[in-house]
Amino acid sequence: FTVAAAAVAVTSIAAASAFSAIKRSSHNSSTRSSSKHQHFSVPKELLESTTCDCKDELVLAVQLALEAGKNMTKHYDSKGTADENMGDLEINTKMNDADFATAIDVENENYISTEILKRFPGHAIIGEESTGTGTVPSLTKDPTWIIDPIDGTTNFASGLPLSCVSIGFCRDGKPHMGVVFAPMTNELYIGVQGHGAYRNGIRLLVCSGEKATKTLSHSVVNFEFGYARDEGDVEKMVLAVKRLLQHGVRTTRTLGSGVLDLCYVACGRMDVVYTGVASEGWKPWDYCAGLVIAVESGCTMSHLGPSEMDKTDYDFNLYSKSMICGVNPNVVDECRTCVLGL
Repeated sequence: FTVAAAAVAVTSIAAASAFSAIKRSSHNSSTRSSSKHQHFSVPKELLESTTCDCKDELVLAVQLALEAGKNMTKHYDSKGTADENMGDLEINTKMNDADFATAIDVENENYISTEILKRFPGHAIIGEESTGTGTVPSLTKDPTWIIDPIDGTTNFASGLPLSCVSIGFCRDGKPHMGVVFAPMTNELYIGVQGHGAYRNGIRLLVCSGEKATKTLSHSVVNFEFGYARDEGDVEKMVLAVKRLLQHGVRTTRTLGSGVLDLCYVACGRMDVVYTGVASEGWKPWDYCAGLVIAVESGCTMSHLGPSEMDKTDYDFNLYSKSMICGVNPNVVDECRTCVLGL
């Protein structure tokens, strides 16, 4: 397995794939997609490392994330123009009108899953769309991929640029590698346990300098209201925000993509993100890839609720309904205390 071979595998997106019947023919879309893809590759230091034990999985994950991201661009390019056809999205609701999937979500997941099983037939896959509203399959010790084919589906359907493809890989029941591709911001995030995190091939800074000393009053705090609409849940979530504002924070943000929330904390664009005040908690595909990227950049990831505070970083429970991740341990503790009113 050589660096040259890996680079070819990443940058040469397969011409014959499950997407052959749905290739996007828009001139603008294809031009932009090809110019984007040629810049992305797995960092050389990962491919040359003698201790990185998931090179094959990593190269495949990058290839699949890029291809799935390209599949999203036609809708983005046509949104709000005469070329737009919302019927092409085939929106199907899940729990309520706020929780839905598009045809592109399903296409992406089917494509990613099919290609993974071609290469690694003995691996398990947990996908958002294949799970639907059913029980999320248990994570075993077997090699397992956890996929969110489009995180930020509401943003995607609305034409807002903050959405991504998220592919996580677990070994021995814990996250081990994560790849996240945001096609409209042209960013590829990669994280491998023990080998750091990268954005577009450049290593992310670990917790040092400003990140190491950040306090809540100087923080950009992120949260997502999710699909919770019950009056009691809404009151809990709003009360948490009220506590933050009364305590004093630099500002708050709600971006609509939990995976990108974690990536943005990892690279210092935001300082802390939390979920799980009420029933708005996330799922394994919201956590898995982003967890590796955040932890490898030196962030602290834990559970929001005090009962699981000791389960941090790679011991984090992917099936938990609560989470808090910040650029240093102190800001995590400070934000938890404020949000929960402890």
